[in-house]
Amino acid sequence: MKAVLCKEYGPPESLVVEDLPSPRPAKGQVVVSVKAAGVNFPDVLIIQNKYQFKPPLPFSPGGEVAGLVKEIGEGVTHLKPGDRVIASTGWGGFAEEVLADAARCIPLPNGIGFPEAAAFVMTYGTSHHALKDRAQLKPGETLLVLGAAGGVGLAAVEIGKAMGARVVAAVSSTEKAEICKKYGADATLVYAKNPLDRDAQKKLSEDIKTACGPNGADVIYDPVGDDYAEPALRSIAWEGRYLVVGFAAGQIPKVPLNLALLKGCQIIGVFWGAFTAREPKRNQANLAELISMLSAGKLKPHVSGQFKLTEAAKALNLMADRKVMGKVVLVT
Repeated sequence: MKAVLCKEYGPPESLVVEDLPSPRPAKGQVVVSVKAAGVNFPDVLIIQNKYQFKPPLPFSPGGEVAGLVKEIGEGVTHLKPGDRVIASTGWGGFAEEVLADAARCIPLPNGIGFPEAAAFVMTYGTSHHALKDRAQLKPGETLLVLGAAGGVGLAAVEIGKAMGARVVAAVSSTEKAEICKKYGADATLVYAKNPLDRDAQKKLSEDIKTACGPNGADVIYDPVGDDYAEPALRSIAWEGRYLVVGFAAGQIPKVPLNLALLKGCQIIGVFWGAFTAREPKRNQANLAELISMLSAGKLKPHVSGQFKLTEAAKALNLMADRKVMGKVVLVT
């Protein structure tokens, strides 16, 4: 089987495609014939040795796939060969076949395509956990989403609307703003690209306050970080919740903690990957809720591009350059 391999840490161009033996499942595992693999920002980081998880070289990136169960290992009773599944793998998904823990495979309902399924679990799982478990978003509250046209951002827009919030989408282009409106954003704002000087940061804070209203944002969802964090935090409502989701703009920001004091607000970390490992039962309940919403047509992942395994570098560079709207996937 063919697989995209990271044999040395570096940019996407350093990846290679090679033939490898088909994997065999151990106890509690399954082999999935991959039909589509989601491309996520952690894939950009993991091949550069900048992510929390560091698999030994060589490895294939790709943490979520959709496909068919090819083979089951000892003790696996809830899956059988031929079953349609979504699998969370951590890495290894950019390949024609991948090993997965059977417990981390979700049955995929008929009628949902493999590309859409591969674009679903990581982004929607992260945003659902952030808004439901960490922020406890309430109907009628104002939610500000930074980087709102990206994978987790667009999922946050859609889930926020489903939870009854007024959603403000902050993006870097008018084209991205239009996508967010289609996914339910009540208001949008277009900010300058980083780095932001002090005047640009001040303008961003003022624009956010205008878009969110005089009370500010009750919940801020921030997968961007860098120069955008402080202006956003300055716009938060009294007793608001600031969700730290990621740092797609590059730098981990340093914010004046007196802002948390003055606003009476909470700065809340969101690490969905750790949540899935530490609280598997709660995670399974959340995923069941999301799959039900997906099956009912209440959630619709936006797949803006499909690429072959040999085009993995192109897909990853689009992600690194923040040019992806929604998600892109690799298809086999």
